Amino acid sequence: MNQFEGNITTKLPQTGTSIFAVMSGLANEYNAVNLSQGFPDFPISDELIELVHHFMKKGYNQYAPMPGVPPIRKALAHMFKKNHGAVYDVDKEITITAGATQAIFTAISAFIAKDDEVIIFEPAYDCYAPSVIVNGGLVKYSQLQFPDYSINWDELPRMISSRTKMIIINSPHNPSGSIISKDDMIRLEKLIKGRDVIVLSDEVYEHLIFDKFQHESVARFPELASKSIVVGSFGKTFHTTGWKTGFVLAPENIMAEYRKVHQFVVFAANTPIQYAVAEYLKNPKNYKSLSRFYQKKRDFFLSSIKNSKFKPLTNHGTYFQLLDYSSISDEKEMDMAVRLVKEYGIASVPVSSFYRTHDNNHTLRFCFAKKESTLKKAGEILCKI
Repeated sequence: MNQFEGNITTKLPQTGTSIFAVMSGLANEYNAVNLSQGFPDFPISDELIELVHHFMKKGYNQYAPMPGVPPIRKALAHMFKKNHGAVYDVDKEITITAGATQAIFTAISAFIAKDDEVIIFEPAYDCYAPSVIVNGGLVKYSQLQFPDYSINWDELPRMISSRTKMIIINSPHNPSGSIISKDDMIRLEKLIKGRDVIVLSDEVYEHLIFDKFQHESVARFPELASKSIVVGSFGKTFHTTGWKTGFVLAPENIMAEYRKVHQFVVFAANTPIQYAVAEYLKNPKNYKSLSRFYQKKRDFFLSSIKNSKFKPLTNHGTYFQLLDYSSISDEKEMDMAVRLVKEYGIASVPVSSFYRTHDNNHTLRFCFAKKESTLKKAGEILCKI
């Protein structure tokens, strides 16, 4: 194909191929055990597959209503009322999306204009900052405090200005597995009181929380919820990441603006999957059992590496485990991650890739959403390093 001969002005000059694609590509090239990208390698529910097939066969294959089909919105309203005591209007305050990344991009596009400031906590999932920059916004970074990845409450209030329009939070947190506490939420609620600041709360791992901790959704705090957009993911919840089905919840006046953009970004999400998930959500065990399911996998992985030189950092959620390798090597994280693939046959993600300045804490992220046989093999490899 002949190349475009004119001038191309990039909106994302610092952006290249995602670290997840890079590490998974290396894993494939070297036939490595892939604990880098966050996707399960075990089967999904047969019941859920049958439900999708059922609704396809019944003819639910055309465009869904722009906000999502009524049964799934009703199921979400019921779930959030039961789990968090929050009341969201089925018709006006819940929208189904083509995954969480689309939901986040749409939320930022709807509310961020040129020179608006958005506060992001680093290490941060890689879609936040580019979404702000593409829309002309300015990113202000607050570093979570290593090694527990807690919010720096001395720094955060000083970062807010008259131009601050959004704060993005993520709990349970990718990549660290840390969680935001009830006290954190109360402090955030007080901090933005009286300010025109929207909280974008990425809660895609809401059902993957361990050690008897409770997920503190913004939906649990009425005043904070009135200024917040909640983002969730059925792909993360039901290990169906390729289905790209998520949701947002927000007060009516925020959702009205959100939908103005949503309708032109994706219009509607996958129809038969929406109906299938709505039916599947009728049994709370299908999501309430996930914490125990993934905690067992986390504990199995940690047990498999207990004789290694890697030091696990505290993890209370998600399906990612951070390992400190400082007693093994002083290499930079990217160099260490690449060497582990090439020399030992195991793929991870350098946590430095979640920082704009590639901060180096000698820490790698491993995904434990895998079969026990995969985790056992990974453990055997890590114990040899």
